[in-house]
Amino acid sequence: MIAATLSIYVARRFALMVLVMLVALSGLVVLFDLIELLRRAATRQDVGLGLVTQIAALRVPFVSLQILPFAVLIGGIVAFWRLARSSELIVARAAGISAWGFLSAPVLVAVLIGTLATTAISPLSSMMLARAERLDAAYLRNASGVTAIAGGRLWLRQSDREQTGVAILSGTPAPRRRGALPGFSSFELNNVSIWRLSADDRPIERIEAPVARLMPGYWALEGAVVFPADRPALPPRAMELPTELTPVRIEDSFASPDTLSFWNLPAFIGLLEDAGFSAVRHRLRFQSLLALPLLAAAMALLAAGFSMRHTRRGGTATMMAAGIAAGFSLFMLDRITNEFGQAGTIPVVLAAWAPAMAGMLSALALLLHLEDG
Repeated sequence: MIAATLSIYVARRFALMVLVMLVALSGLVVLFDLIELLRRAATRQDVGLGLVTQIAALRVPFVSLQILPFAVLIGGIVAFWRLARSSELIVARAAGISAWGFLSAPVLVAVLIGTLATTAISPLSSMMLARAERLDAAYLRNASGVTAIAGGRLWLRQSDREQTGVAILSGTPAPRRRGALPGFSSFELNNVSIWRLSADDRPIERIEAPVARLMPGYWALEGAVVFPADRPALPPRAMELPTELTPVRIEDSFASPDTLSFWNLPAFIGLLEDAGFSAVRHRLRFQSLLALPLLAAAMALLAAGFSMRHTRRGGTATMMAAGIAAGFSLFMLDRITNEFGQAGTIPVVLAAWAPAMAGMLSALALLLHLEDG
């Protein structure tokens, strides 16, 4: 009964401090993000404070997801330090509770927080970040060539030089032929629909074609049927649609992995690979989300290792600073392995799980040295 009551008490203190740190750190990062957005919007007459604030607010869940490991680390350090300063840790030891039993509840809370972030916060973050990116692209960057995959179909937006407007293409990516060499002829769409719009967004015509192949400077359409806005449909024929797109530009303009839900990533990865595109960034993002609960647990153990010593021994500030430095080192390791993973130098699974495994092993080694060494 004593152990259960103590575990609930420690878990509540730990969870509260992690939440406080998460809110504080996220608010600080969002404040700097808002300042940067205001600087970018200063030269645009049609962008007001409300729109900038909306973009910054939509990014809050994504920022919180990125800050979470540091919130667990710093919140854990503060929580364990307060328990040690008030001698509650000494009382627990005197009652016969080992450090491992004392830490089981906070580690479980960290794992639950990481699991909740992966399964629930990630879908919300991706949805809101995608909305923020669309607003940013429309009002602050004026980006074009937006690409997405929805319902198994690829959607492309390009400039229409013939009509001085835009053309929106939709089609199913055809699997790359076995043995096909990389290049323009290796990318094609099936069951293509093309909507051509004028500069003032008036519909000009719609084109339906069974196959569209991307060639240097144009789309080659086979059996294309043109439906003008004010005339009957024209007979099927082969035609060309000028374009500035290339396979590389299409691949680079795919939705960022951060704007895709954890639950949607596996299907999106399958679609990309079936179409012959690289899905390394998306697979890396998926594996990183899977590793987040383990990383949160590692941060909780690191926090305990650097803050559970008795305050009368001195050097508390040094130990806490060392804990923050260890967390920053894990962050740098995560960035480095991420870059190596995207470049294909190391396997994606290793790149995603290496920081969490390194943090867990380091924390266990530190605790074993302090408690049993």
